[in-house]
Amino acid sequence: MRLRFQMLNDRAMLPDRAHQGDAGLDLHASEAAHIGPGERWQVGTGVAVEIPEGHAGLVLPRSGMARRHGISVVNSPGLIDSGYRGEIKVLLLNNDPAEVFRIEPGDRIAQLVVVPVAPAEPEKAQSLSESERAESGFGSSGR
Repeated sequence: MRLRFQMLNDRAMLPDRAHQGDAGLDLHASEAAHIGPGERWQVGTGVAVEIPEGHAGLVLPRSGMARRHGISVVNSPGLIDSGYRGEIKVLLLNNDPAEVFRIEPGDRIAQLVVVPVAPAEPEKAQSLSESERAESGFGSSGR
């Protein structure tokens, strides 16, 4: 599959993979940012993407940023619908209690994974079929 990207400013970088076979394309900041402890920041990438119909783009955190600096993507995964053509912006959160996290243009800030989606049609029902899990919720399967 080929993904078409439009560069929206002169600091934009074409998303790329750090290693052959990586599932995600690294998204780079096209602007500087400083995220204080507990703060959120919207960071522009300077790129727009054409996600093929029948697919969606998922913007995911980078594990190294999370482990070393406590940086996460607030709405993880961020969802890019196939019809969206605007700039990809990443909503970052600094979970570190003390350190400011600085971003410079060109820094890798998130990753983009493209996945197929099934076009589900909502249907009202009086009841649902039985299942082994039934109504057991979050954390119900134990350790």
